[in-house]
Amino acid sequence: MSESSSGLQHKLNSATDLKSVVRTMKAMAGANISQYEDAVHSLDDYYHTVQLGLLAYFRHSKVGSSSIKTAGNQTIINGKIGIIVIGSDQGLVGQFNEALVTFLNTKLINMTAEQLFWPVGERINARLDDLALPLERSFILPSSIDAITTLVTEMLQEIHEQQQNNHLQEVYLFFNRTLTKSQYEPTFQRILPLDNVWQQSFLSESWPTTSRPQLLATHQETFSALIGEYLFTSLFRACIESLASENASRLIAMQRAEKNIEEIQSQLLRQYHRQRQSGIDEELSDLVGGFEALSTKADLC
Repeated sequence: MSESSSGLQHKLNSATDLKSVVRTMKAMAGANISQYEDAVHSLDDYYHTVQLGLLAYFRHSKVGSSSIKTAGNQTIINGKIGIIVIGSDQGLVGQFNEALVTFLNTKLINMTAEQLFWPVGERINARLDDLALPLERSFILPSSIDAITTLVTEMLQEIHEQQQNNHLQEVYLFFNRTLTKSQYEPTFQRILPLDNVWQQSFLSESWPTTSRPQLLATHQETFSALIGEYLFTSLFRACIESLASENASRLIAMQRAEKNIEEIQSQLLRQYHRQRQSGIDEELSDLVGGFEALSTKADLC
């Protein structure tokens, strides 16, 4: 009985220690979520500013597809599709990578052109390799906001090289984005080509003021600067969204783990208390039995 109680006590202590670790990780995930969500909100404002800049350019210039071609993005016949998939290399993130790959498979059905894949992260690279997808260069996941700039610069260079040498026409971003209440969902964004469909998505928006915007530089300089910011911000935003979603997934996993640990603790405590009570009952029974035996012997004497 003592060994069983000792074993239960050891399990209770281990559960308490594990719960402490889970709580710490949950707190860290919550703090990181706030950091990345603040960055997402800040970047949303800047992204909206870039969109307004493009809207002002298109409305002022009143140009069609010719302006896109002058920027070096002519339509390529039988061009290839580039797909960037941003995963996670961190542990305790639940089905983060699996959900993204499942979502990716549902979208690939409608993409009939030849595809090139750029995985961001070793784990997502392994999952795409298991599907026998044509993988190009893989990228290292950033561990902080400061490291995202380097990653985005490398991805833009890779896209440019593929456009020049491998007939790359379209580029899609696949990543997880954050929702409310620490939730996330897989999503995708088409960032290239800069064609009429892309242009009309801006022209459909209304200008927020009654003042007509003016261009301070030449059309070519303005367009090149805005497109550079658009592509950079799109990639940067996807990376931050993914990092925020990763911590949201970890927070959900830690909340689930904490709940499971509490349930196990309750079960162990009930079992421990039952065993202690059973031991006390046995000791009391032995005492009563011994007292009765002594009383009987005294009477006989």
